[in-house]
Amino acid sequence: MSQLFVLNLFLAGGFAVIMGQLNLTGLISGFVIGYMALWITRPLYGPSRYFERVVSLIKLAGTFLWLLLVSNFRVLWDIITPEHLSRPAVIGVPLDAKTDLEIMLVANMVSLTPGSLSLDISSDRTILYVHLMFLDDVETARREIKEKIEKRVLEAIR
Repeated sequence: MSQLFVLNLFLAGGFAVIMGQLNLTGLISGFVIGYMALWITRPLYGPSRYFERVVSLIKLAGTFLWLLLVSNFRVLWDIITPEHLSRPAVIGVPLDAKTDLEIMLVANMVSLTPGSLSLDISSDRTILYVHLMFLDDVETARREIKEKIEKRVLEAIR
């Protein structure tokens, strides 16, 4: 774990205690203020990927929440309308993820998004098989999984 992350957690806890807000809002506020303080003083710590990694994690969370919202509405619309719009299919998505953690995060984020489910991974760990509820175009679906999920996971982890 990064020493700057631990320091940021201490700053967040200290801020929450000083402000008398020992709740999630106080801790998040303290984390943001601590992050800004560390960012301003970053020349003192030498080279570190901590600041880029935090931004990458925020982008990953935002992208996932957006995909979750959009896919929930798409599944809901298919359920409440009399005409079924689903076109289920299983596709293989080539993976750039190599480690167990990277593959697990990509597969789980795909599965947590309604309308898609990770089924299996090839024996050589280069292809993730995904069941999609709505498949308009195979290449578009592959590109969306790679760019919106896998790319963000790899940016945050590596």
